[in-house]
Amino acid sequence: STYSSLFLIWLIVLCFMAMLWEVQRRKGEADIVDFGWTISLGFLGAAYSWLGTGNLFARTYVGIFATLWAFRLGLHLWQRVSEPGEDGRYIALRQNWGTNAQRNFFIFFQAQAVLAIILSLSFFIPATQASEAGELQALAALGWFIFSLGGETLSDLQLRRWRENPENKGRTCRAGLWKYSRHPNYFFEWLYWFSYVILAFGSPYWGLTLISPAVILFSILKVTGIPPTEERALKTRGDDYREYQRSTSAFVPWFR
Repeated sequence: STYSSLFLIWLIVLCFMAMLWEVQRRKGEADIVDFGWTISLGFLGAAYSWLGTGNLFARTYVGIFATLWAFRLGLHLWQRVSEPGEDGRYIALRQNWGTNAQRNFFIFFQAQAVLAIILSLSFFIPATQASEAGELQALAALGWFIFSLGGETLSDLQLRRWRENPENKGRTCRAGLWKYSRHPNYFFEWLYWFSYVILAFGSPYWGLTLISPAVILFSILKVTGIPPTEERALKTRGDDYREYQRSTSAFVPWFR
């Protein structure tokens, strides 16, 4: 049945994140949680696409969107995870949690699995909708997906090239999209989730697809995105980053 299939899919995600927690426990590096979260969402999108009861067109789009997004971001994150050393966010958590670190990290990894399941509502709604998306609506969803994924990919590449240049050590990236936003990668990541809003629009319960961009926006602006990233940047780049903050939009790309 549909419910038993959903339960099995969600259980696989929870078990997968528990396995990654064990990897983290042995290596002493929690960065892998970001990679695991991304792969979990890709898996959920592909599973809903395969098992969904909606029209074939919408299900196919969901499978393609989720898989390509997870592959691109997963590859980017894996390159970071495979490098020695732990991300500063998790170093700070490990220090703050002290002797309770492993217990808290297990809860954190499972919370990320639950978050992936909640966000996957954006996949589930269009994958189970009976109504056919119109041609214009389908093209709009595809165009939005290409635009958002392309923007996120470009911003990541520009930042990587900046960091690879030894002359830029200790300096803030202001190249390309980073000239107009301090976090263009986060901005385009947020835009990506509206691909499913467009795809599901007009179907029953399409409004539930708005949960994902809302949750992502709150996380970026208030929790794990901009605040800890900029706190570390201020510690390592000081006045250079303060000037960047004064002159550059935090999130939405805009003129200096």
